[in-house]
Amino acid sequence: MLWRAVIFGLVFVVLQLSWQTMGTSFGQALIHDAAVGPAVAVVNLLTPSVHAVADGHTVRSRMGSLNIINGCDGTEALFLLTAAFVAARLPWRVRLGGFLLGIPVVFVVNEMRILALFYANLDDRAPFDFLHGTATPIAVILLIAGYFYAVLSVQARAAATR
Repeated sequence: MLWRAVIFGLVFVVLQLSWQTMGTSFGQALIHDAAVGPAVAVVNLLTPSVHAVADGHTVRSRMGSLNIINGCDGTEALFLLTAAFVAARLPWRVRLGGFLLGIPVVFVVNEMRILALFYANLDDRAPFDFLHGTATPIAVILLIAGYFYAVLSVQARAAATR
């Protein structure tokens, strides 16, 4: 068990350090294309009167804006999920399938976080600080951990029926 925790930690640290040393153009494209663009589309779908636009790494509207920087793009959550699947004792097909299905899960969870922060910032700055610093990071980790646990549970039930 300790060995798996060490593997988890090492994989997460290597991914995180690699990401930090990677060129910024890829990171900026990821933020703009995978975080800001979809958030603007959802904001305009849900509340067209807000008239949100993507402006580089910012979701901008006449009512307020939200800057998406490194760390807000969901990569850390993806690194946690990656490390969990690498360290878990699972058949390789379950690892790969769980990880590949987990990528859109991380994306959706992070977009929900961005939307919550955008709307909180429009309404009242006080809840924004709590949401940004405490509530949404915890929620992201819990939701991703819940997804991982669901994969483990499905695999355990499938193994028990064999």
